[in-house]
Amino acid sequence: MSLDAHIAALTALLGDKAVVTSANDRAAYEAGARYDTGKAALVLRPASTTEVSAALAYCVAHELAVVPQAGNTGLVSGSTPDESGAQVVLSLDRMTSRFDLDLDNRSLHVDAGFRLSEINRRLEPHGLFFPIDLGADPRIGGMLATNTGGSRFLKYGDVRRNTLGLTVVLADDTGTVLDLTSSLRKNNTGVDWKQIFIGTSGAFGVVTDAVLTLERLPKQTATAFLVPASSSSVLPLLTAMEDRLGAYLSAFEGMSKDAVAAALAHVPSLRNPFQGGLIPDYVILAEISRTWAPRAGEQSLDDVLESVLADIWEASDAPLSDAFIGPPHDMWALRHALSEGVKHLGRLIAFDLSFRRGDIMAFCARMKADLPNHFSGVTVCDFGHIGDGGVHFNLVVPKDSEHWNDPTFEQRLRTFVFAVAVEEFNGSFSAEHAIGRKNQPFYNQYTPQEIKTLAAGLKSMTSPGHLGTVSFGERIIRPA
Repeated sequence: MSLDAHIAALTALLGDKAVVTSANDRAAYEAGARYDTGKAALVLRPASTTEVSAALAYCVAHELAVVPQAGNTGLVSGSTPDESGAQVVLSLDRMTSRFDLDLDNRSLHVDAGFRLSEINRRLEPHGLFFPIDLGADPRIGGMLATNTGGSRFLKYGDVRRNTLGLTVVLADDTGTVLDLTSSLRKNNTGVDWKQIFIGTSGAFGVVTDAVLTLERLPKQTATAFLVPASSSSVLPLLTAMEDRLGAYLSAFEGMSKDAVAAALAHVPSLRNPFQGGLIPDYVILAEISRTWAPRAGEQSLDDVLESVLADIWEASDAPLSDAFIGPPHDMWALRHALSEGVKHLGRLIAFDLSFRRGDIMAFCARMKADLPNHFSGVTVCDFGHIGDGGVHFNLVVPKDSEHWNDPTFEQRLRTFVFAVAVEEFNGSFSAEHAIGRKNQPFYNQYTPQEIKTLAAGLKSMTSPGHLGTVSFGERIIRPA
């Protein structure tokens, strides 16, 4: 069948609003958040699970490759079409009807097209929130597909931990709908099937709605910028904070000097909080929080934090060289500006890595020492979630660099970084960005064959059609 025939058939099946064909209207769905662009044959925008089912059944029957897309905020080319012009983008942006809040159960049954910001805006009057703190504003479907974590993982965990159930549509001949929307927190009656579809990049099925567990909004917070005595003092400082604060500690975010400088240079509204404007080599944003309103006679969180920091400071081998408490809004504004600031320094090649907590600083130090010997002129702007072992290891190439127009440069750089991160430090090449086309060669390289075989079997059983940008072993793509 011709493309025009497919368009006519899908329009009859789903309606005019669900089929996007013009180049201008497709453009927003063809460009990702970080340099990745492609060309779609058409874009489908179903508004219900039933329409997603019909769309996938049609595409499978006619062997059309489908790329599921939620908020399109991913950074590894996991939700954008390739350059072939043959893939169908299936967007969830019209999936915003269901918003069923269960206050007694402290859960929310919500369509996958809702953005995180809109969910939390609606939950705020009830004193609740979905506790995944991100710089971007993704849709729930994409958050499930990539199992996002965020800045408060230390206290609340990732999406997987905060999901009770979901509905997923399979890419098979009938567009099978699996209703896995249990609202129970404890249900050990068999395989926990929802976990197969969380964090697998949309390749096993398209999530159309989910049951999320909610947390109470903090009513008290206190934040501080901490300057560790040295890079080797970062983990002892974290341990000291955990020992003294327990569940109060909700974030422990590391920020390198170059990343902070980039944010301050790019966002004029940010105030440089450091004495004399001199940015330390490494800064940690620590946050503590309570979910209840201040009580009479209770020590304020600012006082709690000040007391804890003084206690740590007075230790004979203090891991802290400086610290100051400040307004949470201002301190988080700097942390959330890091990504945009770094992106404007030049060509950004971003790595989302995770390690054992004690290895993060050692890895970063190793790379800062070795990179100049292999790739001159590359600036390291690292920041990340020290409390959970994650680091956004960002490398920036200036426009006047010899590497700027080298088509092999990024692949060589990724190969070099991953070899150290995975092979020497036993880390992960993707902490929370999932796979996507950018990480596909490294999935192929680092995943044991028996795991690829098992994953390929699950893929063929759940969604045998051409779904997603990722191969879990069913059609191996070798590294370039």
